[in-house]
Amino acid sequence: MYFFAWVTKNLISAGCYDMIINSFNNDGTGEKTVMRVRHNPKADIAVVESEYVIQDPASKKGHWKEIFGNENPIRIEIGMGKGGFIMEMASQNPDINYIGIERVNTILYKALRKQEEKALKNLYFVAFNADEIETIFDKGEIDRIYLNFSDPWPKDRHASRRLTSPKFLERYDAFLKQGGIIEFKTDNRGLFDYSLEAAIEAGWKTRDVTYDLHNSIYAPGNIMTEYETKFSAMGTPINKTIIYR
Repeated sequence: MYFFAWVTKNLISAGCYDMIINSFNNDGTGEKTVMRVRHNPKADIAVVESEYVIQDPASKKGHWKEIFGNENPIRIEIGMGKGGFIMEMASQNPDINYIGIERVNTILYKALRKQEEKALKNLYFVAFNADEIETIFDKGEIDRIYLNFSDPWPKDRHASRRLTSPKFLERYDAFLKQGGIIEFKTDNRGLFDYSLEAAIEAGWKTRDVTYDLHNSIYAPGNIMTEYETKFSAMGTPINKTIIYR
């Protein structure tokens, strides 16, 4: 394990074209696996040059409605992956604005290529690390946050890195409008149980809790992500809840 960490660190520092991304089994055990994502040299250039990717997002803090050119509510997905979920949401809801956030350019590029074909006017992307998410949105600027199949960070010492940790909920509180909600879905039962407890610990509340979304009263209207489609086909139950103040 230590050797792998050393190799990973040095590959990244050397600018290797192969990026190592942590992934986890979908059986809820938290056993770590490794997924290699081959870096596409075109991705970095495309992300910088695309009209659909907002550059220097911190400078847009408090001005996102100007980017969209309307007063419609703005919803974000943190860690959007290939963008299937947020693109479908934007397509079905033209009167709502969406921002997809993804830190890995190679993955973002896949969503970008889809957007270049569809040209949805109510959707933009941001290449950004969620650790500083509160620096790009102003108080009350965001209507809803989607967290879909986030990295579970199974080790206790990494709990603060989970996107549903009290630390991150504090960040969201800085820009989620009053009455705004967080929609959280995961196949990882351990992460889900943790998130329910973390929300209470942070002074938030939860509702519409289900441990088997697709066989629940909350299934109608559910938009599946790429991971969700894969896990569901394997018979893995999907957990979902709404987190609110």
